[in-house]
Amino acid sequence: MLVINQQTTKLKQLIKPLLLATSCVFSFSAHAHFQLLYTPELLRSKGGEINLKMPFTHPAASGHVMGVDKPEAFYMIKKGKKTDLINSIADIEWESSVDKGHAYQADVKLRGLGDYVFIVQPSPYYEAEEDIYIQQLTKTIVNVGNLPTDWNEDFGLSAEIVPLTKPYAIYEGGIFSGVVKSNGKPVPFAGVEVEFMNYVPDMDKNQFAKTPIMTPPAEVFVTQTIHADANGTFHFSLLKAGQWGFAALGVGEKKTYKGKELSQDAVIWVQATKLP
Repeated sequence: MLVINQQTTKLKQLIKPLLLATSCVFSFSAHAHFQLLYTPELLRSKGGEINLKMPFTHPAASGHVMGVDKPEAFYMIKKGKKTDLINSIADIEWESSVDKGHAYQADVKLRGLGDYVFIVQPSPYYEAEEDIYIQQLTKTIVNVGNLPTDWNEDFGLSAEIVPLTKPYAIYEGGIFSGVVKSNGKPVPFAGVEVEFMNYVPDMDKNQFAKTPIMTPPAEVFVTQTIHADANGTFHFSLLKAGQWGFAALGVGEKKTYKGKELSQDAVIWVQATKLP
């Protein structure tokens, strides 16, 4: 009897994260939200100043732009050194094909070779349709000079996708792999939404392009939904050159905000490059 009870307890522990992740996917897949941390090229031959755009929107459909409060944190990590960038953030208005919304940007200077890991922790956004808050801890990694350094580091975030593939060195048609984690621990069976940056951001006009790169064959293709395995690991083939976003839903340790449910998500942006 003791053995059966122990086995039942272990089974419940395995199934619970799957049920939570699945419920998040069903709740959000119809209206996928993605925090952008966008700069056009994630692989650069040399340093210099880059501009990062941070609208909270729907990049695959050029959809609704959600106005959010100033991020709680924004910083850069290079060769293990963390640099606070919160004071570099400036207000902008971001335009989609549907509307405009309040967003943010930052100008950052890259000095020296290596990986520059940018992380933004937005303020929680209240989603009235679901009566919950959403907070997407988002990571974008820019490499300078083809010298890999920090790209696969685990930073112990409350919600984080740790890449197993260099996010800036993937051929079109190649596979991106990552591990969904919370405070350094894998999240079994996490639900992961995937969207293609189908409307290229216009950096000067703070808006999405008017025409898409491709036309999905059906609405269900706009947001792809996958699940990590029992070890929190997932794989996805990047069939089109450009940037792709991965959002692991509801995996953060913080579950409530202002007395309401909080979906603390992990987001990472990666880039696929055409074959020469």
